[in-house]
Amino acid sequence: MEEEEDECPELVPIDTQVKQIPVTIITGYLGAGKTTLLNYILTEQHNKRIAVILNEFGEGSALEKSLAVSQAGELYEEWLELRNGCLCCSVKDNGLKAIENLMEKKGKFDYILLETTGLADPGAVASMFWVDAELGSDIYLDGIVTVIDAKYGMQHLAEEKADGLVNEAARQIALADLIVINKIDLINKEERAHIRHAVRSINGLVKILETQKSRVDLSEVLDLHSFDSSDGVNLPEKLQLVKSTRPHLDKTILTVTFEVAGDLSEDALNMFIQNLLWEKVLKNKEGKPMTVIRLKGLVSFVGKAQQVMLQGVHELYELTETPQLWDGSARTNRLVFIGRNLDKDILQEEFVSTVVQKAENS
Repeated sequence: MEEEEDECPELVPIDTQVKQIPVTIITGYLGAGKTTLLNYILTEQHNKRIAVILNEFGEGSALEKSLAVSQAGELYEEWLELRNGCLCCSVKDNGLKAIENLMEKKGKFDYILLETTGLADPGAVASMFWVDAELGSDIYLDGIVTVIDAKYGMQHLAEEKADGLVNEAARQIALADLIVINKIDLINKEERAHIRHAVRSINGLVKILETQKSRVDLSEVLDLHSFDSSDGVNLPEKLQLVKSTRPHLDKTILTVTFEVAGDLSEDALNMFIQNLLWEKVLKNKEGKPMTVIRLKGLVSFVGKAQQVMLQGVHELYELTETPQLWDGSARTNRLVFIGRNLDKDILQEEFVSTVVQKAENS
């Protein structure tokens, strides 16, 4: 008698997607309230498991002493697990080693906050996490949060630098996805309006929160998705609200935005961006090279149904297809540039002549 064949077991699909951990960079001038914000996050009960890295890397001033999240005045140099499930440590390198060590504890946390020193360039730090291929499988850059001291923020922005150097406070604002104006209880209504106007004159794209003692709703600070394609869902509305600005205190840093209808050649757009970001061949009316600190946009490519998101930080940029489709005849391109010595007319003219016309002729 033949043995009955074993029944084939039911196949269970395996989820092969590895959950990536978001990284939010928190920056701001010394004394703005970055460490107070981190202490607040680490000590509040919020049902989140957050790992905090305090980054002391960069050209800090002699007065900028080491600050770290602590309890009872103790300084933690190694990873420490706190009562509310959070982890924290202080590092003296660029943060990559700390991230690598942290990944060995994967499963104990679901979010990473990285604080930069007050004078560090958050763009350089962001670039490491944005483009590092090995880290990219484990983490993704969620956004850049800049904390501003409401009382002394205008003073920091007014500091003059030698020709060719960017005011650090202005650069931190230019790179931000979210601005937290802290210590608003120390200024009056007119001063609040003044500092908000100064922020908007630099970065027309940024969201602004006002706080006291760095107490914020974490849902406003975390899960910004500023660098991934899911941001493309709300991006058309966001970009429509952005207006070109006039320079304020640092007269060289401002926001420029424009919209051009039609489909683009991807190759021509790459050439335009590379000439602008890498070769720096575009100059303003005074002959000064345009320098882009942050770039964001939504573009339409010939033959592609999806909307494509454009992101840039300093010399790095990326084009990512979003889940959104272009509807009917509404195919357009809207770009926002934040940087120094920008000239809207020249940028738009160069864009139309090199990118749009090439697509029409192809």
